[in-house]
Amino acid sequence: MQFQQLAYFVAVADARHFTRAAEAVHVSQPSLSQQIRALEKELGAALFSRARGNIALTDAGEALLPLARRILADADTARHEVLELAQLRRGRVRLGATPSLATGLLPDVLRAFHDRHPGIRLIIEEGGSHDLVRHLARGALDLALVVLPLPSPSPALTTVELFQEDLVVVSSAADEPPASPVRIADLEGRPMVMFRHGYDLRDLTLAACRAAGFEPYFTVEGGEMDAVLGFVRAGLGIGVVPQTVAARAGHDLRVTPLARPGLRRTVALAHRSDVAPPRAARVLQDVLLTAATRPPPPP
Repeated sequence: MQFQQLAYFVAVADARHFTRAAEAVHVSQPSLSQQIRALEKELGAALFSRARGNIALTDAGEALLPLARRILADADTARHEVLELAQLRRGRVRLGATPSLATGLLPDVLRAFHDRHPGIRLIIEEGGSHDLVRHLARGALDLALVVLPLPSPSPALTTVELFQEDLVVVSSAADEPPASPVRIADLEGRPMVMFRHGYDLRDLTLAACRAAGFEPYFTVEGGEMDAVLGFVRAGLGIGVVPQTVAARAGHDLRVTPLARPGLRRTVALAHRSDVAPPRAARVLQDVLLTAATRPPPPP
C-alpha cells in the first residue's frame, strides 16, 4: 500500500468520478484507475461499485476512507514538522555547561541564538566536565561546554577549543583590597570560599596552591557558582573565578587579577564523534564559535 494509492482513492471518494479525480491529483485517468485496481488487489476487496456509471463506496471503501484520510494527514504533518525543523523553526538543543560557563558565557550567546531562532527550545544541563562527558556519551546531550583537559578523555568525543580564559580573584568591596596583582603565594592563610567537589575550578585552584607549597584555608566550601559569589559578597572570604563570571559579578565585588603566570583554563565545545549533532545544535555551535573570537571583558 502506497501513499499515492491512498491519495488517489480519497480523490475518487470525494469526486465520485474517476476523470474528475484524476484531474484533481494531476494524473491521467488510466494511471489513476490502474493504481486503484492495484490497491484493491492488494487489499483483496473492491473499494468502489461502478453500477450504471455511478461511483459509490463499497463497505470496504467506507471502512478504508477515514483511515486513509488519517494516514495522509499524518504524513502531511510529518512533512511539515521535518521542514520546520530543517528551517530552524522548531526543535530543541540540549546543551551541557559547567556552572561558571552557564553564568559567564551563556546568557549573551543564548540570547543571540534565541533572537534568530525563537522556535528552538534550549535545554541546559549544568555540571562538571566529568558529568557532562558522561551525559554526552549516553546521548543525553547534543553539545557540552567543558574545560580541558578532560578528566577522563574519550575517543568517542570530538572537542573544539573555543578560548582560553584567565582566572581572577574576587573579594567583597567592603573588605580590605588585596595586593594587585595577587600572587598564588598571597593566598596562603587567607580565608577562601571554595566550590564543591567536582568543579573544575576547585581542582585548578587546589593544584596551583599545592604547587606553591601550601594547602588553602577554606571558611566555606561546597557551593555552586552563585552561592560562592554570595559568600564572597558577605565577606566570608575571597574566591577564584573565571574572568567572564567576574565581569558579571556586579559592583559589590572587587576583581583583582592574578600575577603572571596566573591561572588559565581552556574552554572547549564537545560532541559525540559517532553522531552528527542536529542542525539546530550545529547552528548554536557556530554562534558559540563566533562568541569565542570576541576579546574577553577586562578584569
